[in-house]
Amino acid sequence: MAAGGNPRSDGPGGDASGPVSMGDAAIRLDKWLFHARFAKSRGVAARLVSDTGVRINGARAAKSAQSVRPGDVLTFALGPHVRVVRILAPGTRRGPAPEARMLYEDLAPPPEPGERAPPPDPATAPPAPRDRGAGRPTGAERRALDRLRGRGDGSGD
Repeated sequence: MAAGGNPRSDGPGGDASGPVSMGDAAIRLDKWLFHARFAKSRGVAARLVSDTGVRINGARAAKSAQSVRPGDVLTFALGPHVRVVRILAPGTRRGPAPEARMLYEDLAPPPEPGERAPPPDPATAPPAPRDRGAGRPTGAERRALDRLRGRGDGSGD
């Protein structure tokens, strides 16, 4: 410990403003997911654990408060992708994205944007089905209504 009793200052890990090495320190799973920016809040991280079934080293996590440590491999579904990451550090805060990426090694990176199937072209897609009489009338239906109501002869003049 340094002078003044602060264990974080002037130790072998650097001065008080530098990163603190936590070694094999354990951290709650939901907290780590939040720090690594896989979830926007601790609550969302807890739901991710309970709803999608995060696996720690192949075994399903029983609760969001389960401890994880560097070296553990997490497998979980995030959106359309299954993420597989190895924890490198427990993290001390939710920092910017580059700092968060230093907390894990991505073992199964998501596909590149060019590898995704292109979205369907709206010009070639068939029209959406619609129940007869529901919604806004088509042009042909509108002209038929105009003829029925006697508002025109349909010539457009």
